[in-house]
Amino acid sequence: MTDDSLLLDVRDVSVTFDGFRAINNLSLALKPGEMRAIVGPNGAGKTTMMDIITGKTRPDTGIVRFKGRDLTKLDEPTIARLGIGRKFQKPTVFEALTVVENLMLSLKGIRSPFSVLMARPTARERERIAHLLKLTRLEKHADRQAGGMSHGQKQWLEIGMLMGQEPDLLLVDEPVAGMTDAETMATADLLREINRTRSVVVVEHDMDFVRALGVTVTVLHEGSVLAEGPLDEVSADPRVIEVYLGR
Repeated sequence: MTDDSLLLDVRDVSVTFDGFRAINNLSLALKPGEMRAIVGPNGAGKTTMMDIITGKTRPDTGIVRFKGRDLTKLDEPTIARLGIGRKFQKPTVFEALTVVENLMLSLKGIRSPFSVLMARPTARERERIAHLLKLTRLEKHADRQAGGMSHGQKQWLEIGMLMGQEPDLLLVDEPVAGMTDAETMATADLLREINRTRSVVVVEHDMDFVRALGVTVTVLHEGSVLAEGPLDEVSADPRVIEVYLGR
């Protein structure tokens, strides 16, 4: 596979913090339209890997390309504008605003909270909001204050807000932590639906959720790729059992 055929190409990346090598010669390739699950024990480098992709952390060595462009010398806002959206583990929504107002504020091209609250949405914006409400299963909660929603609903709203930016790649960090079983499976459905039009990287510990996604799994350990493949295959790998699943 040539570099040009990859959406994301992380190659031979290493980074050290105060003498500790958090990422150690890591390589990861993602095709356009692919969803990938990233798993591994605490301290394996999962969050640092996402920090490097989004420009929060610069690698000491190696290359990170997105749509063929080198990200290692770009800042976080520039990388976001290129089409990478990131959702952190804890949802960060505007709790005093309604679901619709949160989504309006997130739409690509809108920057001012004042413009969201004071201006009438255009037909195009109303269409996009309606699509995001349907996608996130929040149509019945459109006029509800975000602060009054369940943890799972806030996670879905934030995913909807990311989609409002129209990214090509979503990086999602432990989206089902703290969710009920029903919310967990609904989130798997949501991400599979998003994956019909976007590439997605999901960092997660919940193996039932990863199984529901039905995607290639990359196992990280000590900052490197330990194993990669279907969940059943990597789950049977003695190295993976020893460092992760057996704990």
